[in-house]
Amino acid sequence: MDKTVITVVGKDTTGIIAKISTFAYEHNANILDISQTIRLGIFNMMMIVDTDKIDLSYDKFIDGLKALSVEIGVDIRCQKEEIFNMMHRI
Repeated sequence: MDKTVITVVGKDTTGIIAKISTFAYEHNANILDISQTIRLGIFNMMMIVDTDKIDLSYDKFIDGLKALSVEIGVDIRCQKEEIFNMMHRI
């Protein structure tokens, strides 16, 4: 399994989760885990997504999420799970 950690931060608006999960679905990425909170109008979400069977290159998948971030006005960041884990080891 090829896991990617997707984090999203921005002003809370309707449809953020729907648009990102739709993008994942359209490219055969499977959402394995998701958590989200809203504090003082700031939306924060973390998704763990299986990108093993996506229908385009990983770089194009990331580029698509970057374009979506501009469209919906949030900051979307992606990292392979193994890199994320290495960066957050103590």
